[in-house]
Amino acid sequence: MTRVRFAPSPTGMFHVGGARSALFNWAIAEQSGGTFVLRIEDTDAARNRPEWTEGIISALAWIGINGDSPRFEGPYFQSAYEQQHREAAAKLLKDGKAYHCTCTRDDVKARTGSEHQGYDGHCRDLGLTEGAVRFRTPDEGVTVVDDSVRGRVEFPNAAMEDFVIVRGDGSPLFILANVVDDMEMRIDHVVRAEEHLSNTPKQQLLWRALGAEPPVWAHVPVIVNEKRQKLSKRRDKVALESYRDEGYLAEAMVNYLMLLGWGPGDDREIMPWSEMMPLFRLEDVNQAPAFFDEKKLRAFNGEYIRALPREVFAARCEPWLDPSWDRAVFARVADLVQTRVAVLSEVTANVDFLFLDEPVFDQPSWDKAMKPGADAILAGYAERLETVSWDPESLKTALEEVGLAHGLKLGKAQAPVRVAITGRTVGLPLFESIEVLGRERSLDRLRAALTRLQGAS
Repeated sequence: MTRVRFAPSPTGMFHVGGARSALFNWAIAEQSGGTFVLRIEDTDAARNRPEWTEGIISALAWIGINGDSPRFEGPYFQSAYEQQHREAAAKLLKDGKAYHCTCTRDDVKARTGSEHQGYDGHCRDLGLTEGAVRFRTPDEGVTVVDDSVRGRVEFPNAAMEDFVIVRGDGSPLFILANVVDDMEMRIDHVVRAEEHLSNTPKQQLLWRALGAEPPVWAHVPVIVNEKRQKLSKRRDKVALESYRDEGYLAEAMVNYLMLLGWGPGDDREIMPWSEMMPLFRLEDVNQAPAFFDEKKLRAFNGEYIRALPREVFAARCEPWLDPSWDRAVFARVADLVQTRVAVLSEVTANVDFLFLDEPVFDQPSWDKAMKPGADAILAGYAERLETVSWDPESLKTALEEVGLAHGLKLGKAQAPVRVAITGRTVGLPLFESIEVLGRERSLDRLRAALTRLQGAS
């Protein structure tokens, strides 16, 4: 039974690249009837904050990876295995596969004459009993990593220095801890970002030195922005939580992330997890960098929003609706909103005018719509609204007639009316909005806009 692991470090945000790796691991676990192991790499005290760990767990749960599934195991914490890390280092020392070293960086520089040259093996055969612990790498040959994504990758052993696995203060380094944890948790597949590929030959040597066969390796392509630069939290919008909080649907995010470096092999892109998961194969993952296109993600999300049943859409909108707003009124325009928003956070700006005593005017919209002659349109339409039948078609016809009387087509005539009613130049269909707002409130807004317009002239 396949055991995969996802081992993030708490950083205060959950990177979309990490989410993609987690989903690839989750797909392998589900399709093989295996287990997804969540391990928190918490040995860095500066990053060991409970709320950051909770953020990881919450973000994973949002994309469907959580303890509700029998495939999920954890979270485990790397810090809980420190004794096993130390025991592994002691075994390597005893077996002659590691040795103590007291050299500083300055010592190496003084001997080699270069600040860039790696460790020169000075302490290899001195028989020291204290200091840092270095792993004894082979002097000749190559270490071959058979990678499910990248194929056969060879690393010349002569290019690998004897790397440190335990610091001088006795604390194990991540490279040793990571291997020992995977062995303890019986991990047989490691799927992670390609930036870790350079560490893989060292980890593979450690696996074998500790008497175990290494797992199946798979290093998935880096994710880049539109300039083909690696996504950076300092420059790019990379936090999964920010997309969740903006109103992206989890199912749309999952669909999009799965397609970053992999595809199902046909022309389909919009696919639910239940259809993508059985098709996923590590061997089909591309080696080329994957472009994170936020515009495409937004389009995906719009597709998923429009596919929601009406009652589900209304429920998903709840976090963006003021508790005081009449849900029956929202229900009357929900269909109109659903076809016009790409993310749920846009719902608020589309409907708030229905619940406010007066609209919040967007000044650029006001300036654009309230051109000379706008006052005549507002006054004429207000007069018609006092007696017109209250349905969208009648409301539209009335404005067409007012516009025609002033030499304007409907598109031009409705601009000042829309801003007077909603405060903006774009939004829900105007006449359906007026119908829901009601006769008296619509008249009040037209007259208030007319007063404001005349007062400014």
